[in-house]
Amino acid sequence: MEISILLMEQIAELFLMILMGYIIVKTGLLKGEDSKVISKIVLYLVIPCVIINAFQVDYTSEKVKELLLVFVASVLLQVILLAAVWGAGKVLKLNEVEATSIYYSNSGNLIVPLVTFILGKEWVLYGCVFMSVQLVFLWTHGKNTISREGKWDWKKIVFNVNMISVFAGVVLFFTKIRLPEIVDQSLSSVGSMIGPASMIVTGMLIAEMNLRNIFENVKVYFISFLRLVVIPVISLAILKISGLVNIHPDGKKLLLIVFLAVITPSASTITQMCQVYGNDSKYASAINVMTTLLSIITMPLMVLLYQTMM
Repeated sequence: MEISILLMEQIAELFLMILMGYIIVKTGLLKGEDSKVISKIVLYLVIPCVIINAFQVDYTSEKVKELLLVFVASVLLQVILLAAVWGAGKVLKLNEVEATSIYYSNSGNLIVPLVTFILGKEWVLYGCVFMSVQLVFLWTHGKNTISREGKWDWKKIVFNVNMISVFAGVVLFFTKIRLPEIVDQSLSSVGSMIGPASMIVTGMLIAEMNLRNIFENVKVYFISFLRLVVIPVISLAILKISGLVNIHPDGKKLLLIVFLAVITPSASTITQMCQVYGNDSKYASAINVMTTLLSIITMPLMVLLYQTMM
């Protein structure tokens, strides 16, 4: 129950950040399209800083085992969920924004503050493992889907700054190389912008939308149900059946981090990508807002379900 309360408090903070973005546009200080600049800063600067900084921890054999467990669980979920969403997309005739909003969680913005508040800063690294795995899918499948590119440009994928940061973080960890303290602190400071910046972008986009249309759009509620209820239930079933929880003494806590990453609202990165690649960013933002609002109820319930079943 304590975890559920902490979740509600953290999500409430995110809503206040969204409100800030909404206000600065409504008061005329900025325009909605100005958020595109912030989106690019988040995608190409802030997220890489978060990843590299997360891997700046001491190397131990025990930590490697824990990382491998989280990595296996993350990849397993991403692959099976991708197949499930692809199938649902064919049957339900989902467009690019809907399918990616259902599949990609807001782990990039939420997992660091959530894990820090709930379990402690020392557990953030494991949340970043899921985030790193999702980034690989996001900048391959996600980018290709949203940009509607017919062919995969592997050079752009491999040399994308986010992919490079994942590789750099892993290499630094396994080679036991620690960055100078001033560099590490700088990365940490920039990385701490991820939640506020992403939520402010969402608020700025909402300011130019008809809120009544958002709350009267039945399709948005349906997409939110798939993102917040169906995906978490499928994920919990996968984790339960896999038996991964029994591999490590802290298996339940490690997999809880993975599960927390999965049950978050739709990824605000989808909104940012839609802005950058010319897709429907306002619709993506509407889904992001609705799932964030409803997650105040669904996330605590899903955590209770996890604790009961696992």
